[in-house]
Amino acid sequence: MSALTNCLKEEAAAIDAVAKRLPDDQVEAALTLLEKCAQNKSKLVLTGVGKSGIVARKIAATFSSIGLMAIYLNPLDALHGDLGVVAPDDVVLLLSNSGETEELLQILPHIKRRGTSRIALVGKTQSSLAHQCDVVLDAGVDKEVCPLNLAPTASTAVAMAIGDALAAVWMERRGISPEDFALNHPAGSLGKQLTLTAADLMVPVGKLSPLESNTALPDVVAHLTTDGVGACWVSRKDDEKRIQGLITDGDLRRALQTHSPTDWDDLKAHDFMTVDPITVFGFTLAIDALEQMERNRRKSIGVLPVVDQEKNMLGLLRLHDLVEAGLTKIKD
Repeated sequence: MSALTNCLKEEAAAIDAVAKRLPDDQVEAALTLLEKCAQNKSKLVLTGVGKSGIVARKIAATFSSIGLMAIYLNPLDALHGDLGVVAPDDVVLLLSNSGETEELLQILPHIKRRGTSRIALVGKTQSSLAHQCDVVLDAGVDKEVCPLNLAPTASTAVAMAIGDALAAVWMERRGISPEDFALNHPAGSLGKQLTLTAADLMVPVGKLSPLESNTALPDVVAHLTTDGVGACWVSRKDDEKRIQGLITDGDLRRALQTHSPTDWDDLKAHDFMTVDPITVFGFTLAIDALEQMERNRRKSIGVLPVVDQEKNMLGLLRLHDLVEAGLTKIKD
C-alpha cells in the first residue's frame, strides 16, 4: 500500500468514526435550525479562522448553491463592523478544531446578545466554544494525517464532510429539484439544460426579412446572404405573422441541383421551401429543441422556427446557436 493510499484510508476512517459517533439529537437539532433558517428566509452565517475558515467558506458556497442564503464572516472583520450582517433569525455555524479559537470566542457574546442561534462544529465537545452554542457537532479526530500530527488534514476532511452531509440532507428534506439547483448554476451544463429556452438563443424575427411564396430565386439568394442566418422564412398570404415555409441553405443547394440552370429563372420560393416546417414554442427548453433536431437528423434539420402559442413567428433557432451555447448533450 502506498503512503498516499494509506493517508486516504486514514481520512476515510476518521470520517467513518465521526459518522458513528455523532449524536442523532444534535444532528436533528442542527437540521431543524437550518430548516427554520430557510422558512424565515434568513441566512446561514459561517465563521472560522485559518484552515477552519477555508472549510467554512466552502460550506457556505455549498449551501448558497442549493438555495439557502449562506455567507462567510471573517471573525476579525466582525469585531470591526461586519457583525452587522448577523440578524436574530439567522443561524451562525462556528468552526474550530480546538473549540478555543480566540477570535470566535470574542464574537460569541455579541451573537448571543442578538438572540441568534449558534451551531458549533468543533473537534472538542468539552470546549469553551461548544459550551456557548445551542447545538454541538463533534468533528474530533484521534490524529491528523500529517506525519507531524500538526497540519489540519483529517480534522478539516471531517469538518468538510459534516458540512456536505448537512447540505445533502437539507436538500432532501426541502425537496430541492434539479430545476431548483439549476437556478443557481445558470452557466453550468445542468443550468443551461434546465433554464435556457428556444427564445433565449433564437435569432429574433425582427432581424429576419420574411419572403412571399412567389419570391424569385435571385431574391431568395439575396435574403439568405443579407440576413446571414443560413435560412429565411416564408409568411402566409392570409396572415403575415405566421410561417408557411422555411428555406435553408441546404434547400437552395438541392433546388439548384435538381433543376436545370435553364429553369432557375422560373423558380419561386414555393417550389423548394419546406412547407409547414416543424416548429418549437419560445418557452421550449433549448436542450429539448436540440433533441428534436437530433431525432430528425435524417431530415437534416439544422434550423427550427420558433413560434408563440398563437403560432406567430418569434424567430429562428439554429443548431449553431445551440452548440455555441454549450448544449451538446441530449437530456435523458
